[in-house]
Amino acid sequence: MLVRAPSFAVGESLDQGALLVASLPEARATATVPRIVRASEREARLRGLVDRYIDFVARVLRNAGTPDAEIDDDVQRTFIAAANRLDDVRKGAEKSFLLQIALHVAAHARRTVARRREVHSDEAPEIIDSFSTPEQLTDQKRARQMLDRVLYQMGPELRTVFMLYEFEEMNMAEIAGALDIPRGTVASRLRRARVEFRDRVRALEGITKAEVGS
Repeated sequence: MLVRAPSFAVGESLDQGALLVASLPEARATATVPRIVRASEREARLRGLVDRYIDFVARVLRNAGTPDAEIDDDVQRTFIAAANRLDDVRKGAEKSFLLQIALHVAAHARRTVARRREVHSDEAPEIIDSFSTPEQLTDQKRARQMLDRVLYQMGPELRTVFMLYEFEEMNMAEIAGALDIPRGTVASRLRRARVEFRDRVRALEGITKAEVGS
């Protein structure tokens, strides 16, 4: 069973969204648009992006390998980067734009963790290392740990397509548009990702049963 990444509670999302918008860069005036009108329009668009996509960005970061302790900061980094380039984003393409930024931020977070902890490429980060016994962990937490470990071990191209299709419920056309790749490539990566996911889950389940039985 697939487990979705935890998202912010409704009240928490709104509160964090308000604080986030307040911290984003201010609008730049243009020669043809009064500053106050331009700022108001830009702030309204930013607030709309934050309110609509803050949970989406957090999930993308989480499932792309960002450590839990870094997610809040990286959500802010994502929206700050988006704010700095907001005028270049065509309306209707905001989700794809935020996705690209979030994936870039998550990749940077993974590299930082790897350098900090000197993790080998075939090992998982410390936060998802070994499983505890069933008595020490709930089934949901163990499933989340297994998912973290499997996703971490997948290559970024397969992980991204798998994550968007299975967790974010984006269709192949949407994923192709967001990642700027052909639909056939999306379908191929998704098939490979599903096979790899199943194989890795089976392998980890075998390891877990052996650890519990030992």
